[in-house]
Amino acid sequence: MPDLSLEQELGGQVAGIDEAGRGPWAGPVVAAAVILDPARLTPEMRARLDDSKKLRPAVREMLHGHVMAHAATGIGSASVEEIDSLNILRATMLAMQRAVAALPFRPDHALVDGNRPPELGCPTRCVVGGDGKSLSIAAASIVAKVTRDRIMAEIDRECPGYGWARNAGYGTSQHAEALARLGVTRHHRRSYAPVAKLCK
Repeated sequence: MPDLSLEQELGGQVAGIDEAGRGPWAGPVVAAAVILDPARLTPEMRARLDDSKKLRPAVREMLHGHVMAHAATGIGSASVEEIDSLNILRATMLAMQRAVAALPFRPDHALVDGNRPPELGCPTRCVVGGDGKSLSIAAASIVAKVTRDRIMAEIDRECPGYGWARNAGYGTSQHAEALARLGVTRHHRRSYAPVAKLCK
């Protein structure tokens, strides 16, 4: 389970950073930056914060509420257009930069899930599998995931038929069938091969 060991090792105000939505065929990529105050961690946060992928949706929603109420948070995203023009890696870095810029104050250090450091204007450490090691990164993974899922649910109401409220834009069989039947929307990533082949 993640803990605050890395944050305590660095000292000061440490932002955990993670993203959601690098793999989907549709929708933005979303990043979150979270600075936890140990004095404000609720028992639920201490006991249950973990990699968002390991949590049931109802638990993610509950923890999202706790993080938003008890931690400093910043959320950033990169649009489908930016993903297609920059590529997904650079768009993800941009979303992370925007998340840190949206924090109420600048962190002293950043812990970033993964192995590619974005330019954040503060010392940055990459942590592979960080959402399972750092409570701050775990919190960021939950905020990014819940935020993006809500965006995709809104888009699903605008463009029904693709199942985005359930598949979050990932390449499920339902999404692939709907893409072939209904065509490409403005929310699709045209640089992604399954979409690109329908745009020729």
